[in-house]
Amino acid sequence: MNYCSHCGSDHLKRKIPADDQVKRIVCENCGTIHYENPRTIVGCLILNDKNEVMLCRRGIEPQLGLWNLPAGFLENDEAVDSGALREVFEETRAEVELIKLHSIYNLLKAQQVYLFFRAQMLKDYYELTPESTEIQFFPADQIPWKEIAFSSNVHALEHWIHIQNGAPDELSIGTLKLH
Repeated sequence: MNYCSHCGSDHLKRKIPADDQVKRIVCENCGTIHYENPRTIVGCLILNDKNEVMLCRRGIEPQLGLWNLPAGFLENDEAVDSGALREVFEETRAEVELIKLHSIYNLLKAQQVYLFFRAQMLKDYYELTPESTEIQFFPADQIPWKEIAFSSNVHALEHWIHIQNGAPDELSIGTLKLH
C-alpha cells in the first residue's frame, strides 16, 4: 500500500495501534488503520463412483503443468460453498454435490486460507478448460505426488488417504510451517 485509501496521503507507517496487538498500516495524516486480511481459496476434493479423486493438470500459472484439486479465490459476496462449486465448474465443467468440509489449510507466508470440500460427481461428465489441460481420476495409490502443484493439495489428499485407511472422518486443519 502506497497511499491511504481514506485521505490519499503517502505518510503510512506499519505500527501497533493503541488497543491492538498486531502491526497494521496506519496513516499518520488522518489516523486511518488499514487492516490486511488473508485471501480465501475454496475448492473440492472430488470423488467418482470408484472412490478415485479428480486431479486437474494446470493450464495456467502458478505451477503450470502440475496437478491440483480444482480451487480458486473466493469472490466478494460469495459463500464458501457456492465459491467451491463455481471453481469446480470453471475448471472442469463438472457438476458435483458437496458432502462436507474436508480440510482447512493455512499458508501464512502468502496470507491465504484454503477450504476444501469433499464432493461427489453428480454426472459422469467433465471437460477440459483453459485452466485444466488434462483431467483424470486417480486411485489413492496412483496419485502423482511429485507433480502435485501446492502444499494445500498435498494436505487435503493425505487427509483423504488417512480416512481411507481408517482414520476418523473429521475436519483436518493444517498449516505450512516455514522456518
